[in-house]
Amino acid sequence: MWLLLMEIATTKVLLFLSSQLVLVAFMFGNTCKTIFEAIVFVFVMHPFDVGDRCVVDGVPLLVEEMNILNTVFLKLNNEKVYYPNSVLSTKPISNYYRSSDMGDTVEFSIDFMTPVEKIGHLKDKINKYIEKNPLHWHPNHSVVVVEIENVNKLKMALYVNHTITFQEYGEKNKRRTELVMEIKRIFEELNIKYYLLPQTVHLGQSVSNSNAAQR
Repeated sequence: MWLLLMEIATTKVLLFLSSQLVLVAFMFGNTCKTIFEAIVFVFVMHPFDVGDRCVVDGVPLLVEEMNILNTVFLKLNNEKVYYPNSVLSTKPISNYYRSSDMGDTVEFSIDFMTPVEKIGHLKDKINKYIEKNPLHWHPNHSVVVVEIENVNKLKMALYVNHTITFQEYGEKNKRRTELVMEIKRIFEELNIKYYLLPQTVHLGQSVSNSNAAQR
């Protein structure tokens, strides 16, 4: 009887220890897998360095700090974002710094009744502006009609190539702004009726509170 009880107790202990060992092996197995994936990402894939400007999940980010297990990014508003490297290894990542000179697009709409001759003059003047600024723009560019909008507008697009990458984000925005202002000036000079693209309006909490108070 005593031997039977001892045997049952021993069996229960062994089952308990076995289940705990399986649990520990599972936990450490996942940890080891995560560490291995992070090491491969940092030292083998190595898609960026500190200071590179990248795009992850469609969000422009600046690499501030790289560690074995995670990477710290900064958004354009200096908000910090922490990503586990094991997660980053599964995502497509764009790297502006390692890219060649990058393209840009300016979209606009003009009146459907704009004469073809005026559209030709518009293209000529845009071409002259780009040729006058070889330090900012590559000469290859195109102005195309994208589609007809609401039967009364021609939606057009200017495709240009910067002489820099978007790593230099501030300079890129400055050059693009100057280009847009030049296009606006050309419209006015040629008396072409143009339309701004629709702007998205975000109603903040303060606006909602104000409306509620007025009620």
